[in-house]
Amino acid sequence: MEQTMTIKGRKRVSREEIIKVQEKANRKAMTVRRVRTGALIAANVLVSLFVLLPLLYAVSVAFMPPGELFTTEMNLVPRQPTWDNFRQALVKIPLVRFVCNSFITAGLITAGQIISCSLAAFSFSFLEFKGKNALFMLVMATMMIPGEATIISNYLTVSRWNWLDSYQVLIVPYLTSAMGIFLFRQFYKSFPISLYESAKIDGCGNLRFIFRILLPLTKSAIGAMAVYTFINAWNMYMWPLLVTGSNEMRTVQIGISMLNSVDAQSITLMIAGVVMIILPSITDISVFAGLPKLETLWINCNKNADITPVKEAGQIKSLMVNTEEIR
Repeated sequence: MEQTMTIKGRKRVSREEIIKVQEKANRKAMTVRRVRTGALIAANVLVSLFVLLPLLYAVSVAFMPPGELFTTEMNLVPRQPTWDNFRQALVKIPLVRFVCNSFITAGLITAGQIISCSLAAFSFSFLEFKGKNALFMLVMATMMIPGEATIISNYLTVSRWNWLDSYQVLIVPYLTSAMGIFLFRQFYKSFPISLYESAKIDGCGNLRFIFRILLPLTKSAIGAMAVYTFINAWNMYMWPLLVTGSNEMRTVQIGISMLNSVDAQSITLMIAGVVMIILPSITDISVFAGLPKLETLWINCNKNADITPVKEAGQIKSLMVNTEEIR
């Protein structure tokens, strides 16, 4: 028996007709969704090409002979690609050594700032001591002092310590950051103080609380801080220029400036050097950006490993959510 449906003020409509209308509406909605998705993808591609155009053109210039670059025609793509620019850049300066120095310097500065800033932010967030707010405001006030105002005094200090032309002179002055302390402190403020008090009741010390409970919950802040710090340390130019004098300790930014000279070929050499130093930095930043996913990957690759810190952090986080729901 055919099933029908009576609509007020209209004739009876069969179930098959209702299904057809629903299918037509679903197809129309799916078409609209696909059009919107396609338009969004096309817009993203266009914006990405616009943003990446300088980088793509730099890669193209790196493969151009000098004769193709200085012409009246606009050559976006090299007609005769060559690797000579890269070879001559590596011969003219020890670029590999400069890249290694920059990686060591930027990596140690990043690790040092994450550790020191997280410890300082923990003190400003969870500990109670006299003058805490005044000390925090004093730390924040240092952000208003330009680096050029202290560079001479820092140079005189490290020169008295005989630190010139060494790794410690590149790393030690940048092992902490007021911006990093502020970033971690504001992130830690999102955790209730009861989290710290419960851990203390269970016999958890301050360092154990930081490294086994607090840091596993702040992977996103660590990733943001790592990318920000690494980029700033990688791009340092003025300080390494003042305190280093040999090719064994110079960084990559100084090396790129050494490729610049009065001849026309220096531009292609410099662009080739820039392309070579961009690739390692992009790879390193991608690793830092994927830091929150490293925990899942580590657990999947080491199913029998000790994941107690991760479990403790997850249990504490669930307890926090349940407590907020009860409130």
